Amino acid sequence: MLAMQHRMNTRVHEHWIEQNFEWYRAIWIECGELIEHYGYKWWKKQEPDMEQVRLEVIDIWHFGMSALFAPGKSEARLAAEIASEVADYKPAGLGVREATEALAEHSLQSKSFSAARFWELMLAAGLDFESLYSAYVGKNVLNFFRQDHGYKDGSYIKNWQGREDNEHLVELIAGLDQSAADFAEQVYSALQQRYRELNGG
Repeated sequence: MLAMQHRMNTRVHEHWIEQNFEWYRAIWIECGELIEHYGYKWWKKQEPDMEQVRLEVIDIWHFGMSALFAPGKSEARLAAEIASEVADYKPAGLGVREATEALAEHSLQSKSFSAARFWELMLAAGLDFESLYSAYVGKNVLNFFRQDHGYKDGSYIKNWQGREDNEHLVELIAGLDQSAADFAEQVYSALQQRYRELNGG
């Protein structure tokens, strides 16, 4: 996943690691978007949209991994550091809102990313490592698809007949073999077919 994230970030900006973007800001803002999907308004009826909550968790993972990269630090070393932090962490059993707030608070205070606090949120949202991986691959492919279809110049159509591309992604992934060696290619092909069918392009 770290290698895939590096490829995606390089696609957006060739020297992205040296640019030292404010990844922490993207993390806490995504936390806010997650809470919107989960619900927080006690003054009206709200039902958590857990599919969208999990997609926001995946978005946070994109930005979180990005925040951990540093000049001269290999992906293998990063992976080992993440694994070590998570291995030593004992989940507190927080709910989705509380785990999201803990991660957002850490990001704002430290201007960095905590893999352990992310792990707490991931578990609270009902994800395990395998589902994190398959959902991450899907969203990573969608990000490449967006770039290939004009996301940067503004010509990409994000709403396909009244539904966000994220929603179509969840639906398409459900119909694919997530253990297949060419899973990423299958996702891209499925997105491309539906995009052309619904948007004529």
